[in-house]
Amino acid sequence: MDKTAFITLSNVSKHYSIENNSGVSNVNLSIKKGDFVAIVGESGSGKSTLLKLIFGLLAPNTGEILFKGAHLDGPHEKLIPGNDSMKMVTQDFNLNIYAKVFENIASVLSNDDVQGKKQKTWEMMEFLGIDKLADKRIVELSGGEQQRVALARAIITEPEVLLLDEPFSQMDAVLKNQLRADLKRLSNYLGITIMLVSHDPVDGLTLADEMIILKDGKVIESGKPGAIYANPLHMYTASLLGNAFVLPADEARNIGLRSKKKHVMIYPEWVEFKNSWTSKKYIVKDIFFKGFYEELLLERAKVKIRAINLNPGSYKKGQGVQVILNQFLEFD
Repeated sequence: MDKTAFITLSNVSKHYSIENNSGVSNVNLSIKKGDFVAIVGESGSGKSTLLKLIFGLLAPNTGEILFKGAHLDGPHEKLIPGNDSMKMVTQDFNLNIYAKVFENIASVLSNDDVQGKKQKTWEMMEFLGIDKLADKRIVELSGGEQQRVALARAIITEPEVLLLDEPFSQMDAVLKNQLRADLKRLSNYLGITIMLVSHDPVDGLTLADEMIILKDGKVIESGKPGAIYANPLHMYTASLLGNAFVLPADEARNIGLRSKKKHVMIYPEWVEFKNSWTSKKYIVKDIFFKGFYEELLLERAKVKIRAINLNPGSYKKGQGVQVILNQFLEFD
């Protein structure tokens, strides 16, 4: 076990019952201080369980968790479960819904320096853009606004680790992008270690220094987001991260792709529209407008693939187009 890492999990397993396989199995991780880590997977993959283990709300059935080289106490070892150097923001926010925003945030600070407490609270609200909500009660706020209050309440005590359980689950696209930017600023400004769990791979790809892919309670791969995206080790990862399409090897041969393995995977952006002697003709079966680009469903020899078109309106359904498949990955 690496005792020099900031957070280390060694062969950690947690299952809620013998009959139920939910939880996590044989997890080995090493988290560096100051990293932004995203744990990504489908619902039920064990993401929240893993976060609660790291915080100390759950104790592993087997294995051990170290924090700064020392054993991390579980709920059976502490009167109040949870590590004192960490803060966790869950989906229920744990706010006093009838108290004002300012009171919710300031209440976690000591009264030893009342003026300093007031100033620090205002600074934190300004940093997260909720200072105008100071006199509003939590019950009057939207889900996104409550999320920011919960975040301010968590980080105002300057924890060493911030744990976020699906922080964007109650937000629309605009608020989600704003909070993503805020979290990146927090990470850079405060230098704290942030661990986020999400079912949305975009959160990991846009925010994380390190990304962990969970499937059925097991870590199937981890590393830099760019490296995992470009060269996923598993078909599941490719499908999760990049809306990749996967073809059985025999179907892939129908469109000129030869593979010695059982499956071929292609990201839509690897499909290039090009009229040349090496290109092949496909028929545009459908067009999905995405704003500044379109996603096209193409078909050749009864095999369907998807492609990105950066010039919306340039193709029509039923039209023939010439395509080159620049690259593909092979999986068993």
